[in-house]
Amino acid sequence: MSWLVRLISPGLLSVQIALLVMPFDAQAQAPADSAATTEHSCSFGMAKGDPAHQCQVPIPAGCVIATFPGTDKPWTTVSKAGRTFCAFDKKGTDWKNKITGQCTRCDSSHCTGQFMVRFECAKP
Repeated sequence: MSWLVRLISPGLLSVQIALLVMPFDAQAQAPADSAATTEHSCSFGMAKGDPAHQCQVPIPAGCVIATFPGTDKPWTTVSKAGRTFCAFDKKGTDWKNKITGQCTRCDSSHCTGQFMVRFECAKP
């Protein structure tokens, strides 16, 4: 078995050295015809017993709501912590001029809510 290790070790060392000195200048590139994307969010914290709370996600100038790849649904993420329920407010959100996230009353020692929306923006 030790003869096998002696035989393979120089080859593995050569590969490791080659990987260490190899330049890694690769950068992610968007396809030429795609729009630039950005993400905006709003978030807040609540203490136990705090009533429902909401926040507005800002819509950047020159941008439209991105759709989740392969669907026609807005590309969003809602995160929460604690005993509360969080969602985008259907009455307070039109997805063009106003985006409102809302969480219900906080029923634990503390709660948080975060609403993230991705946008496609015109290239400069």
